[in-house]
Amino acid sequence: MGDDHMTNHTIGVTGATGAVGGRVAARIARLGLAQRLIVRDINRAPEFPGSSASMAAYEDTRSFERACRGVDTLFLVSATESEKRVETHVGAVDAAVAAGVSRIVYLSFLNAGPASTFTFARTHFFTEAHIRMSGAEFTFLRPGLYLDLLPTWTDGRGVVRGPAGDGRVAWVSRDDVADVATAVLTDPAVTAVSGGAAYDITGPEALTLGATVDKLSSLTGRTIRYVPETWEEALESRRWTGAPEWAVEGWASSYAAIATGELDVVAPTVPKLTGHPAQSIEGFLRRHPSALSHVAV
Repeated sequence: MGDDHMTNHTIGVTGATGAVGGRVAARIARLGLAQRLIVRDINRAPEFPGSSASMAAYEDTRSFERACRGVDTLFLVSATESEKRVETHVGAVDAAVAAGVSRIVYLSFLNAGPASTFTFARTHFFTEAHIRMSGAEFTFLRPGLYLDLLPTWTDGRGVVRGPAGDGRVAWVSRDDVADVATAVLTDPAVTAVSGGAAYDITGPEALTLGATVDKLSSLTGRTIRYVPETWEEALESRRWTGAPEWAVEGWASSYAAIATGELDVVAPTVPKLTGHPAQSIEGFLRRHPSALSHVAV
């Protein structure tokens, strides 16, 4: 990973204070490669050898363009969900290209489409479409639902509820997503063949939500159960938060996308690009033994 091209190559990493971007930045630093960390709050930017930091938000396209100057490849983490997320992404992509970025590696979502059941995945589709038309080289990373967030689907009484039906999902860890992203960003053997590619990133097995919680129960000794909901029940049970309706529909539709089979994908990407197997639920709990400590026994 240390050939002349990569040695003289500056990688821009957005979301470097976040869960995925931060992991990617740390991995690139361990490889000794130059990177530019683009963050919203410069005071929170991690400090790594060989890295510099610039403060810019996607919405501030002038600042984002300045932050991207001198960057060859940009790892673009998707913005927080909002009604204007596509518009926000379009502005960031255009600013990056104007700054001279030649390649964009975008963190998208599994089976992103214009009519995806998971409403937040639709914004990924339209972002991908704009990147394709931007003139920059590109690679799309399409992870499924994060294994790391599964514990947050479980309330304090050990109940996971939603309209997931009998559909299956291959939960994927953020660590595996970061490992794949790092390979795509830095490994010449991967970058040479990943131009215009889209990689599905999933865990090693697809399980129904019922089978998932059964496994969580057996591995942790805590009583966890899945309670199916209808679509209307799912919306109603989440409206108490006071969140806008588009957000409520997004949360509920992540379960509904399981029911439709759109997340029933087991891809070989993790072992193929990283050289290690994708993390299982068992492996995740070994690394994070307190993940379900909020659940009453």
